[in-house]
Amino acid sequence: MEWLREEKGYDEIHAAGGEPREHYTRLLELLGEIDEADLNRRERLQQLSLLNQGITFSVYGDREGTERVFPFDFVPRVIPAHEWRRIESGLVQRVTALNLFLKDIYTERACLKEGILPWDLLLSRKEYKRELLGILPPRDVFTHIVGTDLIRDESGEYRVLEDNCRCPSGVSYMIENRNLLQRSFPELFSAYPVQPVENYPSELLDVLRFVARRSDASHPVLLTPGVYNSAYFEHSFLAREMGIPLVEGSDLVVDGSHVFMRTTSGLQRVDCIYRRIDDDFLDPLVFNRESTLGVPGLINAYRAGNVSLCNAPGAGVADDKAIYAYFPDLIRFYLGEDPLLAQVPTYVGARPDDFAYMLEHLDSLVVKTTGDAGGYGMLMGPFSTREEISEYREGMQRNPGGFVAQSLVELSFHGTWIDRKFAPRRIDLRPFALCGDGVEVLPGGLTRVALKEGSYVVNSSQGGGSKDTWVLAGGGD
Repeated sequence: MEWLREEKGYDEIHAAGGEPREHYTRLLELLGEIDEADLNRRERLQQLSLLNQGITFSVYGDREGTERVFPFDFVPRVIPAHEWRRIESGLVQRVTALNLFLKDIYTERACLKEGILPWDLLLSRKEYKRELLGILPPRDVFTHIVGTDLIRDESGEYRVLEDNCRCPSGVSYMIENRNLLQRSFPELFSAYPVQPVENYPSELLDVLRFVARRSDASHPVLLTPGVYNSAYFEHSFLAREMGIPLVEGSDLVVDGSHVFMRTTSGLQRVDCIYRRIDDDFLDPLVFNRESTLGVPGLINAYRAGNVSLCNAPGAGVADDKAIYAYFPDLIRFYLGEDPLLAQVPTYVGARPDDFAYMLEHLDSLVVKTTGDAGGYGMLMGPFSTREEISEYREGMQRNPGGFVAQSLVELSFHGTWIDRKFAPRRIDLRPFALCGDGVEVLPGGLTRVALKEGSYVVNSSQGGGSKDTWVLAGGGD
């Protein structure tokens, strides 16, 4: 069966001459042995399985209803062992520096005093919580779960697009993708030494217990905003897999600077909270007074050292898109090393010269707001109308420091089963790192795919889907 290809970007499956890359050769042979009718049958069974299991996500503001089945493509992404080692080393370095940066800006602020990061830039970030100055979390770990988005440029080099240090999502879909593919295409795994990903929940639980205030008798819980949150499936999935309570703010109470969970047999002490609620909604006594999602007094208990919060409040400043532009220098500052993973060159609106360039070249740049995620708040200049650019420019001029810009990167593409043919679609990769007693990177991650033809936006909220990601074991390719 024919595999269509793109003219631009790095082809993950085929080399320049059109022949399959070595690590894809057997996969293409196996898929070629399945006729089209059987492929369509298995795809339908996958969709039915996703629906029956409630593997969904929510799209806010969608007129057709917020709940959707998470799209899954059965053609897996394959990453050779030697390639993964470079990614893994770069992520360990980056997550180590992220935690050192967060500790620094809430204590000594050496990076500011030494001029590595401008004072006015940091102090203008809404995710920099001055209420938390001087508070050190257990084991000095600020960001325990990190989802770093990687893209591959035209040369095949992996680049960091952004970090997610607040409440990174997607790991449950990654695990379910693997389960689904093993059930529907078991023969694909026979020829490949694919590293497992199903241990993630137990490894996450180890991290929660490691940083718990009473590690010898820890009682972690997972705090969710509730069933209407876009990632609620993931919250319930992880709580169930870890065997810990899934709670909402109303299930918790602070008494005497300690946190307790309400149960049918009375109050039970809570030592560690894996929170999936944004900072501003965690504690109405400290942050957003209108919040009904959080727990009054929670930050006071955290400040008193009686509860651990994962990720630590205030960690979100590390994934601000303007801070991102300075991160290569921050890695050198904290670790004395050059970054192992490259970044995408970025213009920062808070720098006057950069902002002037951004305004003059909006039609050729990808412009993002510094604090948004999920593909929201973006301008894709090369694909926007004059009216859209003009309207976006007005918003930028009202708040220059709230925007960054990058040149359009030709994302790598991967064969994807679309409309009964294997068509090229652009992809990225979100690996997940856990930081407790060291940094561990899960072998794989969530490969997100832009299912719309010609699209560069892979986010599920913008019409994207996902693939299983195979990291191969062994010392070679």
